[in-house]
Amino acid sequence: MSADRNIGRVVTVDSLSVFVRLDEDIKSMYKSGYEEIYPVARINSYIIIPVGADRIVALVNRVMAREETDVTKTQATLFLTESNRYLSATMMGTIVGGKTYIQGVYNYPILDNPVWYATRADLDIIFDQPNVEQKIDLTNDYYLPIGTSSAFPDYQVKINPDKLFVKHSAILGNTGSGKSCTLTSIIQSLFHFKYNGQTLSHAHFIIFDTNGEYTNAFKLGDQNVVNPFYISQKGIKVPYWFMNFDDMEYLFEPTSGTQAPLLKRALALAKSKVKAEDQKCIPTIYLNKLKTFISAIEKADWTSNKAIYEESEAIYDLFNEMFKERTISFDLTKLCEALEEIKNEKSKLTKNKSDFIQGVPDCKHLNNAILCVNQELDAYRSSIIAQVSSENRDIDLPLYYDFAKLMSECFELAIKESSTSSDKLNEYVSTLKLRMQSFVDDIRLASPLLFNDNKDIQESLVKFLSYILGDFCKIYSENADCIYDSYYEESETEKTNNQITIIDMSLIPFQVLETLAGLIGRIILEFLSRFEEVDRGMMPVVLVLEEAQNYIPEINRKDIESISKRVFERIAREGRKYGLSLLISSQRPSELSKTVLSQCNSFVIHRIQNPDDQSYIRKLVSGANYEILNQMANLPQQHAIIMGDCVRTPIVARINTVSPKPNSNNPEFIKNWIDPKADIPNYNAVVDKWLEQNRNNNQ
Repeated sequence: MSADRNIGRVVTVDSLSVFVRLDEDIKSMYKSGYEEIYPVARINSYIIIPVGADRIVALVNRVMAREETDVTKTQATLFLTESNRYLSATMMGTIVGGKTYIQGVYNYPILDNPVWYATRADLDIIFDQPNVEQKIDLTNDYYLPIGTSSAFPDYQVKINPDKLFVKHSAILGNTGSGKSCTLTSIIQSLFHFKYNGQTLSHAHFIIFDTNGEYTNAFKLGDQNVVNPFYISQKGIKVPYWFMNFDDMEYLFEPTSGTQAPLLKRALALAKSKVKAEDQKCIPTIYLNKLKTFISAIEKADWTSNKAIYEESEAIYDLFNEMFKERTISFDLTKLCEALEEIKNEKSKLTKNKSDFIQGVPDCKHLNNAILCVNQELDAYRSSIIAQVSSENRDIDLPLYYDFAKLMSECFELAIKESSTSSDKLNEYVSTLKLRMQSFVDDIRLASPLLFNDNKDIQESLVKFLSYILGDFCKIYSENADCIYDSYYEESETEKTNNQITIIDMSLIPFQVLETLAGLIGRIILEFLSRFEEVDRGMMPVVLVLEEAQNYIPEINRKDIESISKRVFERIAREGRKYGLSLLISSQRPSELSKTVLSQCNSFVIHRIQNPDDQSYIRKLVSGANYEILNQMANLPQQHAIIMGDCVRTPIVARINTVSPKPNSNNPEFIKNWIDPKADIPNYNAVVDKWLEQNRNNNQ
């Protein structure tokens, strides 16, 4: 029976592919078997190469006919030509023991190895067609159908969702190739599928929707899984106090020399649990005077140094005044007593003209006093370090602070703490404060981050996280009064957990888009990373980045690394251990962060025609997939190359049709130019809506 399956012999073999000469009787490119007629040598079809007890599965990628010369010895030598047929195929996997398909090859064929056509039984093993009664192993099985094979339409292409999400994945393709529909189809399939009789009930998908495509794409019958989250419209905002220093630095671009350190110090003071106005530190200029005074006493002859003599009383009066008025948090009692001892030693000296000629200071008292001053200075320095350390710890915490006070009081205090002239620092920082104020005054920029609303939202972090993760029903109270509660009450979502959150950022100005995207991603990552170790990964979350080149560009803006790129690269590297995954969709993979894409282990590749993008994709995937990638430029809409950990074998598939579709259809130019609707556009209505949005943002 095996001999009846022969279609040719191996004539060339390397580590990735085989070259096969087809038998002479294979003229029609079909082979009649016991069950049916099998196609031979069709692009994207399979051939079987038996090697011992195993069967190598190879994907046909090239078919050719070659005219060759045959030399026949007779009385006269005749040169005859004949046409021989060949195919090349990439070895994709192995059917082990005739039962199980695995990716990869470990036992290679030899020259003249027979080659078989693939039977339906082989295809059943490759495509994993289990008995309907078979229980699914959710971790290891490839069971979720997302499309059909382009070469074998009767066979469903299945993925393993765990393998798709656990190591990140990417959907790539030109605009109009079907990326949005593929993304929607995969997520819809997840919710329609029966997992051993059960459906998803606590999934967490967060879609960053830059084009406003997905709002209506997941209304799945009776399943109300969508949590619409319109950042730029009336409704939810992301509070500015969630931002850390890196966010602020990226948004406002302070100069590194002077402005950035002052901004950092001012932000630390603003976020400190101790109110800025209560900070009581010794001014740096006074500390410097004291240190210079003590150093001079230790190094010079006190009895002959007029400057030191005169300074002693002034230094004492300065610190004693601070002690009496209690303007310093640190206890100055011992320091002032020691300074008084130093001052008293001066009384033992009298001045005649310009010389100190009478009396001798008590060296023991003087040395003890100096020692005490130095000890108190060390103690003060330690307390300041501890205080600053505490404040710096607060700087990146999502704690509420008044932004207006940051720009006024906290900046002023940070300037006073510096040893540099206040006038000069004020001059340096004035341009930064002007940029910050201009940002606050621009409603389009300030509103999404609540910069123009300095009202503290109690439990804002809890409410934001629970809302964006679809669990607001767990903490909602009818008596609460904040933007999260109001929006939740007014939304059309059922007051249950919502499994898909759509962050509609279509109207967000580009100046804040990266900041917002990175901020949301970082807050979610830090939240999940703080789970108890035994609970890590128990709440898997998938971040879907539509048009990801807007968030994770490879090329920096103005030589400043994108803040969102920094965040999502960290998620790409660390997110897996916390159950945080990325699903990236982009039309320009060559413009995406190489770090993020290198962490993706599954790819769905639609039509890509740009040579740079094609070249870049080839660098991302295994060399074994190079031949199948040759089809990238010619893939029709809704078709894609699927490869990586999520599928049993790299394959060209027709993705399942979605219903409902995302709002990403191509405009009908000619139809609308010939027969336009009379009421389109309604200029007044559109402009009114535009202006109303700004008014709502300003409320």
